[in-house]
Amino acid sequence: MRFWVAAALTVTVAACSTRRDDREVTRAPSRDIPGSVAAAPAQAKPQAASRPRIAVLGDSLTAGLGVAKASSYPPLLQERVDAAGLDYEVVNAGVSGDTSAGGLARLDWALDGDVRVLIVALGGNDGLRGLPAEELQGNLAQIIERAQARGITVILAGMEAPPNYGRDYIVSFHKVYPALAAKYHVALVPFLLQGVAGDETSNQRDGIHPTAAGARIVADNVWAVLKPIAEARRRPNT
Repeated sequence: MRFWVAAALTVTVAACSTRRDDREVTRAPSRDIPGSVAAAPAQAKPQAASRPRIAVLGDSLTAGLGVAKASSYPPLLQERVDAAGLDYEVVNAGVSGDTSAGGLARLDWALDGDVRVLIVALGGNDGLRGLPAEELQGNLAQIIERAQARGITVILAGMEAPPNYGRDYIVSFHKVYPALAAKYHVALVPFLLQGVAGDETSNQRDGIHPTAAGARIVADNVWAVLKPIAEARRRPNT
């Protein structure tokens, strides 16, 4: 089984015991989420838009590494937003290789324009690199605080660590997301890759990045949390 499923199962046990045709396709690397870290500076700053925005701040899982741009999950969220009659522009602010520190460093870029909702989908690269869970928590906390200071509603998407750093690290990493959601009263997608991780038909050959079909499952995971928030935030002064 793929390592994210193993991690998720380990976390579950621990928790119980302690309580193309777009054709602009980026080739996926062998076993690492990072992809091309150098791609970030080349991206143009989002231009101000007349419609309110939903920004998705993430790494290559959000950027859509290995699939056509239209097949990554933010454009699929746009389809759902449009179908629901909600007047938002969904902005894909995913950059391959980003850790939580990288996301924090480019937060102002991601929040350009009239952003009403920020989806924070970071942490996969922190886990793959074995970065301290405390560091992850601190970076995500700053992102949430800075967004909330601007009146932006935050949705936090959870991630799991791979099992090779041991049980203690997996459990401490897992606890970051629900702890932040409780502290800052933000909505939580418990695991961004729920229903995708470990499923060979939903993952590319690297076992990390979703296929186009997998991205649709990810979009469903996020949409279940985003829909009621987007509906509420479309009202004036909310």
